[in-house]
Amino acid sequence: MAEKITTREQDYSQWYIDLVRSAKLADYSDVRGCMVIRPNGYAIWEKMQAALDGMFKATGHVNAYFPLFIPESFIAKEAEHIEGFAPECAVVTHGGGEELAEKLYVRPTSETIIWSSYKKWIQSYRDLPILINQWANVVRWEMRTRLFLRTTEFLWQEGHTAHADPGEAQEEVIRMINVYRTFAEEYMAMPVIVGKKTDSEKFAGADATYCIEAMMQDGKALQAGTSHNLGQNFAKAFDCQFQTRESGLEYVWATSWGVSTRLIGALIMAHSDDRGLVLPPKLATRQVVIIPILKGDKSKVVAHANFVARALNQSGIPTFVDDSEQNSPGWKFAEYELQGIPVRIELGPRDIENGKCIAARRDTLEKSELLLDETLPTAIREILNSIQQNLYDRALQFRTDNTVQVTSWEEFKSAVEKGFVIAHWDGTAETETRIKEETKATVRVIPTDQDYRDRYGMDEPGVCVCSGNPAAQKVVFAKAY
Repeated sequence: MAEKITTREQDYSQWYIDLVRSAKLADYSDVRGCMVIRPNGYAIWEKMQAALDGMFKATGHVNAYFPLFIPESFIAKEAEHIEGFAPECAVVTHGGGEELAEKLYVRPTSETIIWSSYKKWIQSYRDLPILINQWANVVRWEMRTRLFLRTTEFLWQEGHTAHADPGEAQEEVIRMINVYRTFAEEYMAMPVIVGKKTDSEKFAGADATYCIEAMMQDGKALQAGTSHNLGQNFAKAFDCQFQTRESGLEYVWATSWGVSTRLIGALIMAHSDDRGLVLPPKLATRQVVIIPILKGDKSKVVAHANFVARALNQSGIPTFVDDSEQNSPGWKFAEYELQGIPVRIELGPRDIENGKCIAARRDTLEKSELLLDETLPTAIREILNSIQQNLYDRALQFRTDNTVQVTSWEEFKSAVEKGFVIAHWDGTAETETRIKEETKATVRVIPTDQDYRDRYGMDEPGVCVCSGNPAAQKVVFAKAY
């Protein structure tokens, strides 16, 4: 029930945990740092998975599966990669009752094990490109965990592609970060900033990392997806060369890209309120709940509720009826608000007599009276579309209202406690480190969207907000999850 949830104003972090557990999305596991994804939470992941999988296949990608275990010698082949992941790795030293001759790493990511296969598959330019995606679990030994956002084991997808040309690889990197942007904005109703990571924030072993960054309701940033240009780094590590059209030898160009179950955490923090979960209709397995008001001839009310549910389901609107008698209608209203069902229909004997019903939308809690006739599916679909758009518009307005430009260090330190800060940066790692140490804020993204850059004058040269040195452009700073 919603009363179990701490309010966002009281304690935002506790509100998040209370909501996840009360809405039965996930729970803690007896294995340290791991979570149990409950049916309500897994249903959201399945919707995300289905939408993304269709988008990947529409861009020419196919699914495959690679081993969970990676030999230590593979991990060690790419120096920057092992340096970046070693502290987070889980290592298997024994199997079958004996010490292993070579340690096996439980995959933190799959570049190395995949490139050992690509080396066998690629001989000629005719074998390229390879466009493969994998749906899998990974393990990263996190010290501080939070359900969905950061856990020792989590679910994700990871795309790994191989190309004969650096330009083609870069096109793939941009194509896939834009796929993520489309998914975030059109399905999650979550506006994102697309751009590049700094060298210190990029993926270990990449030449460049692109990301989508979203603002949560506490003003912090959440990295919601990444796409990496790996250059020839992994091809060189695994000696993966191909014969070019000109009969020369060249190392393969690579990309990788991924999103994870952290998207569920993003969805919660972008839209939900003190009553519970707020779901965009496109990611709701159950879009409508009908609650019969069981007075008078109860069987007649239930029969009519089931009739309406069938009509909506036949129209492609997933609907269910809660005709249980152990809980009051008021209890059910609160429970389904907690679970984030986008639309609630209230149906009692008087409504049936008048040929009308009451529809309540989850995002605004507004109620409207609808006719119980053939126009109902259309009316409900219009409400669902309105909810989807409103959630996006509301989140975008929130981001706009909580994004500020500053020119002084004092302004910066104050503003970064509340939201996104746009300011000049001199481009050095030293300044980036100082900002992080003194404020816990990082350069979240160097935007590549020209409309965004124009809106905030990102290309204007100026003076670094921290060092006072010349700066060629502005970037987006924030505290982050």
